[in-house]
Amino acid sequence: MATSRAARRHLPSSPFNRPVDAEPVEHFEVEDRVTHDTHGLGRVVGVENDVAVLVQFGSSQVRVLTPYRKLHKL
Repeated sequence: MATSRAARRHLPSSPFNRPVDAEPVEHFEVEDRVTHDTHGLGRVVGVENDVAVLVQFGSSQVRVLTPYRKLHKL
C-alpha cells in the first residue's frame, strides 16, 4: 500500500512546515575590497546581478556565488 505525499496530514506545529527565512544578500560593487575565508584578501572586478561576483585574489580570479557566506567587505 503506497501513500502519496498529498495524502499525509501535516501538523501545524511541525518544525518541518516552517518557511525558510531568506538571509539578506550583501551587495558588492566593482573595486570593493573583500576578504574570503579560504582565498584571503581580494578586490571585486565584476558583479553579476546578485547572482555572483568575480573577485581577483592575487594572481587568480574566483567566481563566488550567492549567498556569499565566506565573502566579507572590508
